[in-house]
Amino acid sequence: MSKRQVRGEPANDPGEEFLDAVRDVRRLPDPGRVVHTPKPRTPVPFQRLQDDRQVLRDSLSDQAQQDLELESGDALAFLRPGVSRQVLRKLRSGHWATQDQLDLHGSRSLEARALLVGFLAQAVKRGHRCVLVVHGKGLGSKNREPVLRPKLAGWLAQRDEVLAFCQARPMDGGSGAVVVLLKGAASKERPDASEDDD
Repeated sequence: MSKRQVRGEPANDPGEEFLDAVRDVRRLPDPGRVVHTPKPRTPVPFQRLQDDRQVLRDSLSDQAQQDLELESGDALAFLRPGVSRQVLRKLRSGHWATQDQLDLHGSRSLEARALLVGFLAQAVKRGHRCVLVVHGKGLGSKNREPVLRPKLAGWLAQRDEVLAFCQARPMDGGSGAVVVLLKGAASKERPDASEDDD
């Protein structure tokens, strides 16, 4: 019983009632353990991890440059086997509008390759079919010769998403850039693959 109840007064104060109720409570001894509450788990972005690993593998790989066609005047051109030569003609003539571009001016080889791989992956995700990659003419490099141009050709030829590429038209950068035709993101088909080779 509370002091007020002993005195005959009504017990209206809830705080005093609580103190009366817990008066005989004793603190438990500290066992010396720390109890951690588990944090909610965040989802692991597996696709992003796989993409990052692929970028790393691609940046370290320097396979032999295959299937590169150096035409008159050393203009770069590439056409994946099974794709009609008509596709390359259309690409050269500007049939497809470029939907995005990457400028590699001033980039070192390893950096340029990583930028290229990331750019191509994003372009495919966005559904872009035709992109422009500016590598420069090499006028600022040692011996005034292009450094990225031959490497870029090899890197592009290694990428499965690349159907074809060629030197850009003069208005788009000429020998300092390449126009790249990519597979579609959803269907991965090859445009005009059924057309006759000439």
